[in-house]
Amino acid sequence: MRRHWQKAPFVVRGALPNIQPMSRAQLFALAADDNVESRLITRARASWSLKHGPFARSALPPLKRPKWTLLVQGVDLHDDVTHTLLRLFSFVPDARLDDLMISWASDRGGVGPHFDSYDVFLLQAHGRRRWRIGRTHDANLDPSAPLKILRHFVPEQEFVLDAGDMLYLPPQWAHDGTAVGGDCMTYSIGMRAPQRADLAAELAARLADALDDGTLYRDARQPATQRPASIPADLQAFASNAVNSLVAKGAVERVLGELLSEPKPHVWFERAPKPWRPGAMELDRRTRMLYDVQHVYINGESVRARGKDATLLHRLADERGLDARSVQAAGVTARALLREWFDAGWLRRLGP
Repeated sequence: MRRHWQKAPFVVRGALPNIQPMSRAQLFALAADDNVESRLITRARASWSLKHGPFARSALPPLKRPKWTLLVQGVDLHDDVTHTLLRLFSFVPDARLDDLMISWASDRGGVGPHFDSYDVFLLQAHGRRRWRIGRTHDANLDPSAPLKILRHFVPEQEFVLDAGDMLYLPPQWAHDGTAVGGDCMTYSIGMRAPQRADLAAELAARLADALDDGTLYRDARQPATQRPASIPADLQAFASNAVNSLVAKGAVERVLGELLSEPKPHVWFERAPKPWRPGAMELDRRTRMLYDVQHVYINGESVRARGKDATLLHRLADERGLDARSVQAAGVTARALLREWFDAGWLRRLGP
């Protein structure tokens, strides 16, 4: 993190030498699911094609046909093993960690030279992939391609990654990955990097929705005017106060936590099949849980937490689980929250 994070690319040979990748059949089955985002990218000479899933197995090209790629997004939300692998990257704050995408490619398959606006770890899970990377000097895109493919890509370095190797790329580094020999599976661990204007707009909208203030503007002391087009200073001050009231102390932090912990739109939870009983617990793989000094955030909701309750819930968020002794020793408020989250399917019991 000190030497490379958002500074320079880094190749880690043997990062996970004993990686057990998801099988091709499992990945293809996910791509056929209506609730999973998937894309099929093919190339014929200089022409690119993009299709969105779901894809029945019969809709995918033959395995031996070259130059096609299947992308399956958010695999960690649907598979416990992949979710556990994603947790290996928790040296990055969870507020920035997004999801794990899997790419399967036939020989010479790829998605073309492009760049991302966020940090990414590219972990080779099976087969081999050649990466060419370089700084983005020209961000113009190919207008004829259905993908964001750079028109002018100048590679500066080239690597071939074997299973277990990993490449880290900071934002804006252009890269072009091509499968070598087919049956190539790459895990892409991506980060969330909100744009300032988009984030401000989203926070402002949420703050405005939460504001319950029906105060009307009043100008009982407004004299008759000879300059009717001039906006009154009192009205400007009223507007400024209205905006300032949105960002009362702690409001932005709270709404940000709720936003960052909100599950993705296609995520849902099943109610617990077992009755509540205090014991060892772990967060469901789809649950997003964060915290700050004042609040704990879980799946878009916030609760105030202090003292021993806060310590316990912070540990649950960091470690994504609690042992039986900790759950049994929880205070009344914390235990009530744990039971509520368990009943909602956000938390599940370990063991029988």
